[in-house]
Amino acid sequence: MTEPESGRRPDPAGSTPAALQADRLVAAVRDDPARRLRLAAGFYDQRADGRSIRAYRRAEVAFMRWQIRCGVLAPVDAAQPGSPWWRAVNESLLRDAAEADLLCNGAAGPATTKGVELWLAFLRRPTPQAWYRAHNASIVAGYLRHRGLVCDEGPLERFFMDVALLRVIYAHCLLIRPRLALGRLAAFGRFLGDPRRRAADLFLSLQNVLPNTYPLMRAGIETVLADENYLARIMDYGVIAPRIDQLYRAAADDLDEPRIVDLCSDNFPVYAWPYEERHVWRTDRSPIAIALTRAVVGPSPRSAGR
Repeated sequence: MTEPESGRRPDPAGSTPAALQADRLVAAVRDDPARRLRLAAGFYDQRADGRSIRAYRRAEVAFMRWQIRCGVLAPVDAAQPGSPWWRAVNESLLRDAAEADLLCNGAAGPATTKGVELWLAFLRRPTPQAWYRAHNASIVAGYLRHRGLVCDEGPLERFFMDVALLRVIYAHCLLIRPRLALGRLAAFGRFLGDPRRRAADLFLSLQNVLPNTYPLMRAGIETVLADENYLARIMDYGVIAPRIDQLYRAAADDLDEPRIVDLCSDNFPVYAWPYEERHVWRTDRSPIAIALTRAVVGPSPRSAGR
């Protein structure tokens, strides 16, 4: 991973613990979104052992570019400040990956978070499943750690916090629980969920569902939902929505993080969006296409079988 100030890799063999080096790397890019992106992308540079993991960066980098474009990562002193919550969750991902990269290259110290441990596992044996475990463990940790910042966001921003989490959990389940995620079409799970393929952008880039401006105070929830990409709407309401409780349970089991199940209630996400406004997770748009999709995919299985 490239050190953002000098352009040189930090000395992994030095006495400074990897955790402290990672803190410094992230602090150095905190108020510069473009350098945040370079730090994230640099994690996927050629490894010391000669293996390439560059293909895995496409989903993460695509989503960060959306974050930069809409302004959520802008510094607090910008003319239009970014989102403290989005900035903090993004930092959780950056920091875990940076620490794992340093440890993998010989830096001192133990892994300080579960996310770091999982990123190390990915670096030692890169697979799509290992990438999702590491990525989503860091994202979920950021969600849980910074839930107190939710109250500073507008209602639409809160809704899309839940949308983003649901999407990454679903993409994760395409690989670890394909029968839960796609029912009769489970055979397509590994192709659709592979973060190295463009097909995964439907779930991971989120550009087809999240607006490109921040904050969102001028738009109403119904207007935003009406503008959702047609295919994304069919997937969201026809396939994903009926499985929400089970998807969250499967992610909680795979990441060994039981608190994930508390982020949905009665098959509705409730991390930031109130249960009392749960009607937004149902729609009367495209009823024929949604019904047909549900018929093809089949009912949600009672157990999260593979």
